[in-house]
Amino acid sequence: MKKLLTTLALLLGVIAAVSAQTSFQVVPPRNVIAGNVFYVTYRLTNGDGSSLSAPPISGCKLLSPRPGVSTMQSMQIINGHQTSSTTEDYTFTYRAEKEGTYTIAEASIVSGGKTYRTNSATFKILPPDKNQGASGNNSVYGNGYGSPRVDNLDSQDSQAQIGKNDIFVRVILNKSHAYEGEAIECTLKLYTKFERINSFMMTSPPTFDGFLIEELDTQAALNDVEHYNGQNYITAVLKKCIIYPQKSGKLTINSGKYDLSVVQLERVSNGFFISARPVEKEVHLQPFTQSVNITPLPQPAPASFSGAVGQFKFESNLSNTEPRTGEAVSLRYIITGTGNIKFLKAPKPSIPNEFEQYTPKTEENTRVTGNNMTGTVMVDYTIVPQSVGEFKIPQQEFSYFDPAKKEYVTVNAPGYTMNIAKGSGTTMSADQRDIEAKNTDIHHIKLGDKGLSHDHRPMVRFWWYWAIFGCLAAIMLGSFWIYRRQLKMDADVAGRRTSRANKVARRRLKAAEGFMKAHKSELFYEETLKALWGYLSDKLNMPASQLTRQNIVDTLSERGVETAVTDKVINLLDKCEMARYTPDSSLDSSVEALYNEATDTINAMEKAKLTR
Repeated sequence: MKKLLTTLALLLGVIAAVSAQTSFQVVPPRNVIAGNVFYVTYRLTNGDGSSLSAPPISGCKLLSPRPGVSTMQSMQIINGHQTSSTTEDYTFTYRAEKEGTYTIAEASIVSGGKTYRTNSATFKILPPDKNQGASGNNSVYGNGYGSPRVDNLDSQDSQAQIGKNDIFVRVILNKSHAYEGEAIECTLKLYTKFERINSFMMTSPPTFDGFLIEELDTQAALNDVEHYNGQNYITAVLKKCIIYPQKSGKLTINSGKYDLSVVQLERVSNGFFISARPVEKEVHLQPFTQSVNITPLPQPAPASFSGAVGQFKFESNLSNTEPRTGEAVSLRYIITGTGNIKFLKAPKPSIPNEFEQYTPKTEENTRVTGNNMTGTVMVDYTIVPQSVGEFKIPQQEFSYFDPAKKEYVTVNAPGYTMNIAKGSGTTMSADQRDIEAKNTDIHHIKLGDKGLSHDHRPMVRFWWYWAIFGCLAAIMLGSFWIYRRQLKMDADVAGRRTSRANKVARRRLKAAEGFMKAHKSELFYEETLKALWGYLSDKLNMPASQLTRQNIVDTLSERGVETAVTDKVINLLDKCEMARYTPDSSLDSSVEALYNEATDTINAMEKAKLTR
């Protein structure tokens, strides 16, 4: 059973390998330097090839007519499904003889009785460094390239310093002149003669003053060779973006600052032998600046121009031309084209006042193609009719500046006529809304003679002006006098207490009178005593604890009260206290007589002038 399963598995693997698609392609070299050796690889996938011959390449010499062959086989199982593939690489060795751009012609191979051909491919042969001939050792990119200063170890200083032309960052623009808002491709690229960079850190970011930026995805890797200023460098793209100038004049882009460590080969002498060893060195790259001249847009600009620069199309559509009142309708404007489309301002349609408008919704679908931005911007306006009738939305203009034509272009989106029918709820016609708006708007100017005065004499010449002035002055002085008097009275606590003694006593006697009428004699006498004792305490400015008959007599005598009044006060206190415990005192006649006597006594005290 196990043998059967193994056979089935091998059979399935063979079937999968046979059924896999066979392909044949060429892997061209990266840019190479004249005098260097390079390789061209032909890759056959899922096949067994034969009859392959190396095609000649102009400007290059074939060093090995027989290719180096390598085979790789892979197998994977995903969700129980097994797949396998095989790859055969045929590598030919060439030497670059002459600089220029060359084409690798198509090659053919026979596999499984069929002939497969590659597509043609191109590559560049770069000139050698100016300080070296074509036969010199230009070891760049993967061929032992380390430092340009150690190609000749016999003449190389062991303490050679890294020069500013050995490693630097450039700002590369695809144009040196542009209009405001016109797209410019900007690339920040690292140029180095060192194959190994151990660390790389940005210490100051690049600056794009006066530009709007749309960044592109890049991966910083040393992956190409470029000839610049007579020298060959390994390069890596650090940053790539599309920038849009927002003002005219000479604008400058700054690359920023970078700290990195590179590996440099230094000479080591051991007697008769000279060798090289790798040494790590710190490098601080200073900013690189690049300027571009920006031309202002022509003036005057169309009224419908809102900053669009490029080539665009403009159209619109309306979701419903015959809605009912209260139903939402979508008015959409669509802008399609290439340019600063991501930074456009939404067009503003002329919507009748009879429509309720909502905040527009903008949807962008943009992408970078080449060195500019392409896409579509859709702006949706949601409007709700509130009135019955026929309404028109006029056509909408959209203007943009075309840098290729160097002129403004105006395109129109069609207008619409809407017939609004009555929907659910209360509505009003357009005429009614117009009348209502006029009634609440600014009133008309009244015409004719309105009896305005033509007397231009100043008011100070009229008697009534001084009369009013005098009254206001008197009121102010009177208010000030009353205020000062109130402050003085508030400061005299004893005087204020004495002045209100009669009022407090009258209030308590009023309560006693109520008990008298209710035939509650005991409560009457109690309230009358409270009125008398409270009155004397306030009038004489004495605490209740110090009120004795002797103290009352002495104080009244000292303050100049007649003896008859003093005796009357003392007799009234005695009668009230005695009446509380005398049975006959509950008679109405006795109660009323005592009430009248208490009233007379307090009146007598008020008439008496107490001295301080």
